[in-house]
Amino acid sequence: MAENLTVDPKDVQDNKIMAILAYISILFLVPLLAAKESPFARFHTNQGIILCIIGVALNVVIVVLGVILALIHPGLLVITGILSSICGLGLLALAIIGIINAANGEVKELPVIGKYRILK
Repeated sequence: MAENLTVDPKDVQDNKIMAILAYISILFLVPLLAAKESPFARFHTNQGIILCIIGVALNVVIVVLGVILALIHPGLLVITGILSSICGLGLLALAIIGIINAANGEVKELPVIGKYRILK
C-alpha cells in the first residue's frame, strides 16, 4: 500500500496531527473517526492499529507466561519482567518511527509490522 499511495500535500498538511495521534495507543480512534476520508491519516491509522493490537497481544502472552512461571517457581517472574521491558522498548521504538514518519509527511511502512493491513 505505501508504495502505491500518493498523497496530496494539502492532505498531509491538514492531517499531520491526526497521523501522529494514530501511534499513541488507543488514540488511533481519533483519526479513525475524525479523518476517515484522508488517505494519509488512514495509512498511519492502520499502522497505529496494528501496533496497538500487537502490544495488547504481547501483554497477554507475557501475563500468561508469568502465571505459568509463577506456578513453577516465583523467582522465574524475572523472565517476564525482562520480556515485558524488551517488548515495551520495541513497541516504543516502532511508535517513535511512525510518529517521525507522520510528522515528516512520509508514507513509510513500519519495520516488521508495516506490511499488514486492517484498513483498506
